[in-house]
Amino acid sequence: MTSATPIRTVEEHVQLVLGRIAPPEPIELALLDAQGLLCAEEVLVTEPMPSFANSSMDGYAVRALDVADAAEDNPVVLPVVGDVAAGSRTAQSVAHGVCVRIMTGGPMPSGADAVVPVEWTDGGVARVSITRSATKGNYIRRIGEDARTGDVAVTVGTPIGPAQVGLLAAVGRERVLVRPRPRVVVISTGSELVEVGQPPAYGQITDSNSYMLAAAARDAGAEVYRAGIVPDDKRRLLDMLQAQLGRADILITSGGVSMGAFDVVKEALREFGTMEFVRVAMQPGMPQGFGTLGDRDTPVYCLPGNPVSSLVSFEVFVRPAIRMMLGKRRLFRRTVAAVLSQGIESPAGRRQYRRGLLHRDEDGYSVAPVGGPGSHLLANLAQANCLIVVDEAVTEVPAGEPVTVLPLLLSGG
Repeated sequence: MTSATPIRTVEEHVQLVLGRIAPPEPIELALLDAQGLLCAEEVLVTEPMPSFANSSMDGYAVRALDVADAAEDNPVVLPVVGDVAAGSRTAQSVAHGVCVRIMTGGPMPSGADAVVPVEWTDGGVARVSITRSATKGNYIRRIGEDARTGDVAVTVGTPIGPAQVGLLAAVGRERVLVRPRPRVVVISTGSELVEVGQPPAYGQITDSNSYMLAAAARDAGAEVYRAGIVPDDKRRLLDMLQAQLGRADILITSGGVSMGAFDVVKEALREFGTMEFVRVAMQPGMPQGFGTLGDRDTPVYCLPGNPVSSLVSFEVFVRPAIRMMLGKRRLFRRTVAAVLSQGIESPAGRRQYRRGLLHRDEDGYSVAPVGGPGSHLLANLAQANCLIVVDEAVTEVPAGEPVTVLPLLLSGG
């Protein structure tokens, strides 16, 4: 690609890549496997909750009229004619002038219309002295009080968290239809790379990008596979991509997309009509590749090899695609306005993403740049908690001026 190639704006590239994303079909998962995903079906309540009247307290099932006059100085004493435990399957009844000891969750005996908690009594076993009156319905969980037959338990698009898992279990669902986690495969390219734990020789570096991008994809909600390193060899790269297509909903490569003589990713993939390598008006991350491969038109993101460029590119282009596949309504991170503590410069015509440290102050936010703009400064990136976004038309932002900040919150922030 020559320098005469038109430069695409960030918005144009975002819209192009998102326009070619097809969310995977919903799948049915066991309840605990569905946690954290979006429900893809409307789940109805099939029987009332609770399905029988039961006590919400440990105490005594009584007829309210029998204890209407109970008071501290005038206790009512009733014979205890039975016990009802939670899970009891033996039907009991309460006649006038007697009571039944009942535990929390125990089914209400017929004839009883109130529960006197044990705290209002002397805790008697054969006979009980009751010192407070109870109205009808006192401490009784009524049939259908929580949900009625035909009520909607979980709607389409509801995030399935612990409460939803509990409710789905309560209505008898062992499995539920959900929007699945997209499967993301991450590949690092470059003959200079060695695996973590292997001492790099002269001219070699340890592969960090595949770990960083895999972690970013997992944090965005994907199921992630790190496929490892591919050297600068066209055939081996194509073989790796072909081998990974079967388990990928998104493929991510890093490296080999610039204008160097050994930029093998671009060389290998640009012959496919579905792949395109462009320049995007941003810093870092100008060289970008995107397209689809295989029978399922699997999206392939070819990101720059410098670590900061790679992660910024992921944040801007790949993370929204993962969230779209997950069915999320909000694809992009929320931005905040912050006061810049130190002036920065930015190249004309490019949207700059600078690493920053965001602070919450009494009257808002402030942000300090972390390190320089170099796209290789991974240590600075690890010290940052946000990206400072400087628009294309702005070349300088003095200290004390407001800027747009993209907080890099973990776990779907």
